[in-house]
Amino acid sequence: MDSIAPVTNQTPSTYRLVDCLSKILIIAYKESTYLLEEVLTKEGFYVEVLRQEQKPEDQSFSRSYLCLMNHRRAWEKAAVESKPTLIIEADFVPVVGFGQLPLPFNTNQNNVGISWLYTCAPQVYSVSEEGYAEGFSTAMVAYIITPQGAGCLIELADEIREQKGGEVYSTWDSGVDKILRAKKLKNYIPFRNYGEHGGLPNLEHYKNGLSKTHRADVLYGKLAFLPHYAMGEKGGYLKLLSARIEARLKGIARLATGKFLRVRVLQGSKVPARLLSFAIRRQLSVRL
Repeated sequence: MDSIAPVTNQTPSTYRLVDCLSKILIIAYKESTYLLEEVLTKEGFYVEVLRQEQKPEDQSFSRSYLCLMNHRRAWEKAAVESKPTLIIEADFVPVVGFGQLPLPFNTNQNNVGISWLYTCAPQVYSVSEEGYAEGFSTAMVAYIITPQGAGCLIELADEIREQKGGEVYSTWDSGVDKILRAKKLKNYIPFRNYGEHGGLPNLEHYKNGLSKTHRADVLYGKLAFLPHYAMGEKGGYLKLLSARIEARLKGIARLATGKFLRVRVLQGSKVPARLLSFAIRRQLSVRL
């Protein structure tokens, strides 16, 4: 995989990530975050690690609920910031030049809820004249949250706790877009992914009918370090290569089958050519 290419045909390059965020919050359990912290700090970000608090009463809680509570802690911090906050999970691997990549939405816009930097099962709804793409994603591996967006998600977490409790498996992350849009907030997806999900297979997802793994369908550039899934005796470059080829093929298949850009969305758009161009150009990369 070659080094990062210049950002072209997307959003205004004047709004760099490193200039537009309050801080980066890394959500971790027992994982080492040394490499991730080192890379992000060198990119010019202020980084804070939030480690999961181990409590005896948590033993009966589902992993999905514990994950939600970890994100809730981060939302509480993000809600009181004057700028948007970037929240990432410990197994996220950013691309080289991460801080220089463009903010995926207009920094002067006051009705933004969330902007994913890593997407899973993404969909595009609309693309502005400036190139900012409203859309959907699930998975909360890496995302920018505004103070008002964080406040809404805290309400979501409290509602799940009260209505379902902590022992029930929940796909809460797939409902984030709907919740924020109901609050009249706009949600954005990037032109390409700003990094990779380096995590190992999640058996809880698999037991509940979901895929065990998800990877970035197309990346902005070369990864800053080797993902966890490519480490170990059976890891290495070939493991990374295999995972990246599979992810790219899945992304192209989602585009070809109308899952990234739905036919009804295209038909209902006033600028269908712009939407189609965004969707196709997104996958026109030789980079794995």
